[in-house]
Amino acid sequence: MESFNQTKVTEFIIMGFPNLQRFHTLLFLLLLLIYLFTIFGNLLIFTVIRTDSQLRTPMYFFISILSFLEIWYTAATIPKMLSNLLSERSCISFTGCLLQIYFFHSLGATECYLLTAMAYDRYLAICHPLRYPAIMTTKMCTRLAAICWVCGLLGPMAEIILVSKLPFCGPNKIEHIFCDFPPVLSLACTDTSVNVLVDFTVNACKILVTFLLILLSYLRIIRAILKIRTATGRRKAFSTCAAHLAVVLIFFGSILFMYVRLTKSYSLDYDRALAVVYAVLTPFLNPIIYSLRNKEIKAALQRMFRGGQGLLGK
Repeated sequence: MESFNQTKVTEFIIMGFPNLQRFHTLLFLLLLLIYLFTIFGNLLIFTVIRTDSQLRTPMYFFISILSFLEIWYTAATIPKMLSNLLSERSCISFTGCLLQIYFFHSLGATECYLLTAMAYDRYLAICHPLRYPAIMTTKMCTRLAAICWVCGLLGPMAEIILVSKLPFCGPNKIEHIFCDFPPVLSLACTDTSVNVLVDFTVNACKILVTFLLILLSYLRIIRAILKIRTATGRRKAFSTCAAHLAVVLIFFGSILFMYVRLTKSYSLDYDRALAVVYAVLTPFLNPIIYSLRNKEIKAALQRMFRGGQGLLGK
């Protein structure tokens, strides 16, 4: 224990993409463009939904909350990734690393719960259309969103506390693109089997349970859609779910492989590739998926821009 105190690690070096050092400038520009588009796209969707009276329905309320969430979710990792690409020595303090892990996982957990709430909303709208207005009221939507945020922000506390008590006395190079539980645990100077087990249990409950609830909702939705007699009716019913389903498959498809496992890490390149998908690409694709596949949002965007042009003309 004494040797731990003498050589206690106070900062970590994030290795990022060591095999792509020649392309760091190009990666910086690409990541910067993706980040700016993510912020602008999600902010635009959030603004148009909150200001357009024709989009004041539960489905669009949850989409606006998701867009707002994605802005902060990307802010937890991408700005530091950008600065690391321009720095020769990409350092982060021990406290800063824990904070990055906390916000990344708490906001990620909030997204899991929010996507589940959105699936429940679609299930009620399609399977119980007559009862839907009475159940999914403004009060109910606000409560569901609040529960998602509170549960998400409290979720990783136990894991963070356990990691903060681990001794770090040897290597301080994090073989990842940002601070995360698996690469940080691999640097601890003691047995981390308890941490790995707790991490697995929390993630399994959080990710698997929410994913199974979403899957169950969609199985019932598909069964209800197949009972619709006309092809137009089936197409219209499924179109309200298509964008949400696409986001669910991309987001859960990557985090399931990354976090629901009992090993500290697989291939480093495998982990980095998955991290790019759920930390960068999913928030980037959300505004594209919801705007390009949604006629109401496209119409609202046109109304907003026409209104802006009218004001400028005056």
